[in-house]
Amino acid sequence: MSELLSRRQFFNSTKTALVGFSSFTLASLLRNNSLSAADKVIKNLEAQVPVLMRKALIPGLSIAVIRNGEVFWSRGFGVTNQVNKKPVNNDTIFAAASLSKPLVGYAALKMIERGQLELDKPLSDYTAKPYISDPRLKLITLRRVLSHTTGFPNWSGDAPLRILRAPGTKFVYSGEGFLYLQHVIEEITQIPLAQYLQQNFLDPLGMKSSSFSWQPTYNTTASDGHDRQAKPKPMGKPQKASAAGSLRTTANDYAKFIIAMMAPGKVDSPKLSEASLKNMLSPQIKINQKLDWGLGWGLEKASNGNFFWHWGDLVTFKSITVASFDLGAGIVILTNSQNGLKISKNIVQQAIGGQHPAFDFWMIEY
Repeated sequence: MSELLSRRQFFNSTKTALVGFSSFTLASLLRNNSLSAADKVIKNLEAQVPVLMRKALIPGLSIAVIRNGEVFWSRGFGVTNQVNKKPVNNDTIFAAASLSKPLVGYAALKMIERGQLELDKPLSDYTAKPYISDPRLKLITLRRVLSHTTGFPNWSGDAPLRILRAPGTKFVYSGEGFLYLQHVIEEITQIPLAQYLQQNFLDPLGMKSSSFSWQPTYNTTASDGHDRQAKPKPMGKPQKASAAGSLRTTANDYAKFIIAMMAPGKVDSPKLSEASLKNMLSPQIKINQKLDWGLGWGLEKASNGNFFWHWGDLVTFKSITVASFDLGAGIVILTNSQNGLKISKNIVQQAIGGQHPAFDFWMIEY
């Protein structure tokens, strides 16, 4: 393989975006230990990502690429605020939105290992009184929350929460299901969710900059969000956790969680066992021919292997992570823009290769 990767190889002759030239993806080069060639790929990414950002009006983003159980490369691009022009770096805090959900799912499966929860036991059995007045609540289990088959809507807003369809019958993405799970976890542990996750998972996994509630240090390290026109919008400051989406984190920190997904631990460690990881990444319900949902993760059959993935959307913050055991590679992309996912597909293709049906998931808003 030639180590001279021209810039022209990074572009489609008819488009201004990065192309996924499969034989020269970062993942394939790393897998073959072609470090000097991989360095050239990274240099091209460093040169071209800012170009893509300018075209898409994305003020700032942060990327972390995982190789063989460690962060191989990470980089912040752009600014945290389009007005004051403070640079994004590896310590910049982003709102991860729904990237919160896989971490909460991971914690719940660890509670199973510790004998605190069961996967198929009604969650209502763990609470002092029913969460809502509906006899079908007895049909909602941890499995159904994590696979988005509770029958709850995504959000109920100011309306009373209702079960809209029979639990276990259909995939319906639901943030409300994760709020119900939060209620159950807090009743079992008698600890606020933010504190429980910090003590039992975030800190032990080395995610020292991450939290499900606002930290004083974020006042100087957090990015603002931006709308379609790159107008700054302040980041929300959650005072208590939301299992569905309050995680504040860095790309490097979230990469540590992805690394934990690739490295089984013992039952008495904060990491999930191999059996639990396998269960988490096993299809629970089919979405279409190329997409399934596992226990907290989307699962896809890409052109170059099987991947687990999730995206986050807090309107002015958008994010995505994609990882593969087959390739031994993964990527985390956090952005501070409503346009953030417009260029993520191209970046993912360069980092880990392949055509990813996850980007066609109907809920992802570009």
